[in-house]
Amino acid sequence: MELRTQGARGWVEFTDPADDGQVVRCDLTWLTSRWTCIFGQGCPGIYAERPDDGCCTHGAHFSDEDDEKRVRAAALQLGPDIWHLREDGLRGGVVETDEDGERKTRVVDGACVFHNRPGFAGGTGCALHAYALSVGKHPLETKPDVCWQLPIRRAYREAERPDGSTYLEITIGEYDRAGWGPGGHDMDWYCTTATEAHVGARPVYVSNEPELRALIGDKAYDELARHCEAFMAAQLPLLVHPATAAATPPDPAPK
Repeated sequence: MELRTQGARGWVEFTDPADDGQVVRCDLTWLTSRWTCIFGQGCPGIYAERPDDGCCTHGAHFSDEDDEKRVRAAALQLGPDIWHLREDGLRGGVVETDEDGERKTRVVDGACVFHNRPGFAGGTGCALHAYALSVGKHPLETKPDVCWQLPIRRAYREAERPDGSTYLEITIGEYDRAGWGPGGHDMDWYCTTATEAHVGARPVYVSNEPELRALIGDKAYDELARHCEAFMAAQLPLLVHPATAAATPPDPAPK
C-alpha cells in the first residue's frame, strides 16, 4: 500500500557544530521512520512494466564533474563477474547526455548500463554497488551521488535573519515523489510512501548513518542523532511517518 499523504511532520534546526555560518534543518519524522530499501525483497520497481529495475530505469544524473569521474574510474575496476553489461559498457560507453544537455549514466535496453539483469550469475542489481561490497568499500564511494543519497534529499538555501545577517540552511528530508518533478506522478510505485518498504529493523538515521555523515559531516550527524533519539523517546504518534505507522502492527489489546 502506498500512501500519498504527508501527514504531520516533526522538524529540528540547529547550528552546524563544525560551521556556525550554517544551520542544519532535518525532518525527524522521515529520519526516524522504518524505511529501508527492499530491492530484491519485494520491490516492484517504479514502473509496472519493468519490475526488476527498482529505480534504475532512467539511469542516474551526475551531480557534477567529480561525480562522473568517480563513477568512470569505478567502472574500469568492474570485471565480468560483477558487471553484466560490461562488454556493452566498454564498447558504447557508460555516460550519455539527455535531451536537456545533462550528463547521466547510459541507458541500455531500458535501464542503467550498470544494472545487472535477472539471471546474471553475479546477481541482480547495481554492479557498482556489488563491486564496492566485494572490495570492502561503502557503495557511496563508487555509485553516482543521486543513487547513494536516495531517498534522502539534501537542499541548500541562503536564509536571512531579521537583523539582515545571512546563513546557509541545509535541509535533510525525504526524497518523495514530488522530488522527482512532474515525472514522479508517472511512477506506478514509489518506496518512501509505501508500507512495504517501511519494515526496517532500524530507523533511517541509523541505517543510513554513512550517507548522512557524508551529507552533513560528522559533528552535525552526531547532533542530529541526539535529536532523533529524543524525538523517538517522546513517542509522538501524530508525528510518526504515515507509511511506518501503517506498516506497524497495532499493540495487542490487553487481556
